[in-house]
Amino acid sequence: MKKFLTLLALGMSMTMGVAYAADAAAAPATQQNKMKSCNADPKAKELKGDERKAFMKECLSAKPAAAEPAATGTTQQNKMKTCNADAKTKALKGDERKAFMKSCLSNK
Repeated sequence: MKKFLTLLALGMSMTMGVAYAADAAAAPATQQNKMKSCNADPKAKELKGDERKAFMKECLSAKPAAAEPAATGTTQQNKMKTCNADAKTKALKGDERKAFMKSCLSNK
C-alpha cells in the first residue's frame, strides 16, 4: 500500500507543469493537512482493505474543512427562511409573529 501511494504521488508530481508553480506554495499545506486528517480517521475506525480505500477516496475528494463553518451559517439561514415563510403563510403580525419566530427558530 505504501509503495502504491508513493508511486501515485510520484506520478502526480511528474504530471504537474511549471504553470502551477505559483499556486503550489499554498496548496501542499492544505493537501497535506487533508491527508493527515483523512489518514487519522481510518486508523481510529480500524478500517482496512476496500473499506479504507473507499473512505480515503471520499475523504480526499470532499471539500476543504474551511467550508464547514459556512455550512453552520447556512443552516441558520435556512431556518430563518423557513420560519419567515411559515409566518408569512399564516399572516402573523406583531407580537404573534415574534412569538412564532422565537419558537420556530429555537425548535428546528
